[in-house]
Amino acid sequence: MIKIDAQDIRHKLIMYRRSPLSLVLLLLVISATAITVSVLLFIIGYILVKGIPNITLNLFAWEYTSENVSLTPVMINTIIVMVSALLIAVPLGIFAAVYLAEYAKRGNKLVEMIRLTTETLAGIPSIIYGLFGLLSFVTAMGWGFSILAGAFTLAIMILPVIMRTTEEALKAVPNSYREGSFALGATKLRTVFKIVLPNAMPGILSGIILSIGRIVGETAALLYTAGTVAEIPKNLFSSGRTLSVHMYVLSSEGLYVNQAYATAVVLLVIVVIINWLSNFMAKRLRKGNGVWERSRSIT
Repeated sequence: MIKIDAQDIRHKLIMYRRSPLSLVLLLLVISATAITVSVLLFIIGYILVKGIPNITLNLFAWEYTSENVSLTPVMINTIIVMVSALLIAVPLGIFAAVYLAEYAKRGNKLVEMIRLTTETLAGIPSIIYGLFGLLSFVTAMGWGFSILAGAFTLAIMILPVIMRTTEEALKAVPNSYREGSFALGATKLRTVFKIVLPNAMPGILSGIILSIGRIVGETAALLYTAGTVAEIPKNLFSSGRTLSVHMYVLSSEGLYVNQAYATAVVLLVIVVIINWLSNFMAKRLRKGNGVWERSRSIT
């Protein structure tokens, strides 16, 4: 049972009488939280109510036809695009963040320009990335509407998110960890990869989770780069639609609205599973990252 401390409540009432603005701010925070949670629950509930009754076995047929509007090819395309974009963006983002946080000198104008550029790129609408991908990867490089063109476009989109979250995660690692590693005779490079990066991994995974969410939910950029072919790609230069593009195409046609709701349910489930797996990995890494155990391993 929850115990109510009358003295604590009386103290808070006296404080709110002295500062009515604090009470107003508290009420605003509570109201904003309640509204946000209510809207989120309403959206999820609406999708589930509309989509679950329309999920059938034909929706998971291996080949797409106009009768079954199968999700299997677009689910495979989604996984391929997601993995390809992450393979491109994650190494670049992490290494760039390591340079900015561990090696770059403070006050360097180049570093400040890079940070300003990444923050600017993070706020650009996705349709701009789609047009850039259309002009560069699809047209100039001759890749056409392909999985590879879509993956490179999405990699550029998520690169600022990975860079900023990784840099902040690296800065959050206490300097005492680095000093202890240096005291044991470790080099700068070994300290970064054996001490700093493992302890910053939960924060890095948070950025990757955000990037995965943006990849799975992206539509505009992929319409201009990956195309809308609902087939399993033969190679990375084949065109293919993802789940979000598939849902957009079905709803825009007006003939498969019920199947579009079912697609939304599948997309929601996939995002939840990916987030759960990422959080599970982050917790396991956090438990396994003892500072002194890492310090012993480098001696």
